[in-house]
Amino acid sequence: MTVTSTAGVQRPPAEVRFADELARLRAADDAPTPPGWALSLRAARAFIVGDDTLGVTRKFVGDPSLIDRALVSLATSRGLLLVGDPGTAKSLLSELLAAAVSGDSTLTIQGGAATTEDQIKYSWNYALLVAEGPTERSLVPAPLLRGMAHGRVVRFEEITRCPLEVQDCLLSPLSDRVLAVPELPGDAGMVFAREGFNIIATANTRDRGVNDMSSALKRRFNFETVFPIADFDTELSLVESEAGALLERSGVTTPPRRDVLEVLVTAFRELRAGRTSRGDEMERLSAVMSTAEAVSVAHAVGLRGWFLRGSAGSTTDLVSCLAGTAAKDSPEDLAKLRRYLEQHTSWRTGPQWRELWEARRELPGG
Repeated sequence: MTVTSTAGVQRPPAEVRFADELARLRAADDAPTPPGWALSLRAARAFIVGDDTLGVTRKFVGDPSLIDRALVSLATSRGLLLVGDPGTAKSLLSELLAAAVSGDSTLTIQGGAATTEDQIKYSWNYALLVAEGPTERSLVPAPLLRGMAHGRVVRFEEITRCPLEVQDCLLSPLSDRVLAVPELPGDAGMVFAREGFNIIATANTRDRGVNDMSSALKRRFNFETVFPIADFDTELSLVESEAGALLERSGVTTPPRRDVLEVLVTAFRELRAGRTSRGDEMERLSAVMSTAEAVSVAHAVGLRGWFLRGSAGSTTDLVSCLAGTAAKDSPEDLAKLRRYLEQHTSWRTGPQWRELWEARRELPGG
């Protein structure tokens, strides 16, 4: 089903959420446009990093030169592989790039241990296959075939979670720009990529060893690393805006408390780096302490405060929600979080830090 409205949809695709901005960019776009693209490179860049003169918001917080390199990669015959730590907005960036280039970000393959070539290339309507044999009518195109046939960008999320032999089904589409359908006779058995087709893949650096890519496939991608947000104020603003939007969609009318978010972002950054703001060494958590995870925790804190007490989430709620994050990967992470709250929060100034230190008793097993 094609999504054309945001009403009642939990998360509409980027081309629907920002349809007005895309329309303004198309109307004002007078720069050279690569074959098959919906926007020029300049307009596509403005869609992602923002343009105040056209009322286009900034959607990705990161190095603008990364966006330039990614767009140039997509204009070539090589695919684009975004790598980085979990939660660094690789999937968001791939969605925005696909929406800008093709006007469609929904041709998505979710990689995993159970992903098969059928889910990537094509499968069959078996009732029609039995009745008619292999025909174009009985063919069920998957994202790769549809992207090649219509000249669209295909997104491949978590490519290294797929088995190696499944990954390598991309070799011919990326090098020869053709997909063979041997069951179909004649010209129908060869699908040639139209202008505008390319592939954006993502891979977490923590998971790349699960099913590392073959050298042949690596050569067909340009690699770009997406780094965590370096600036505290930028990360805090992002967490505040994203968590506020999520809370609003969840029916919460009270915005998140900024002092609680300051504590949250500080804790995440220190637990991620293994060092406090005054330089004290500390144990890093094995769990992912990313900006995306911070947004999720801020959302949970706001929900907990609103639906349990009818108020904004507090630092006590924060401790309870942090426990769920810390317990994901290793039982030892919960003990590390407890030591962090006991040893690295009492010396800080501000009532919110005192509340956090006192709320450490709310941790499971405390």
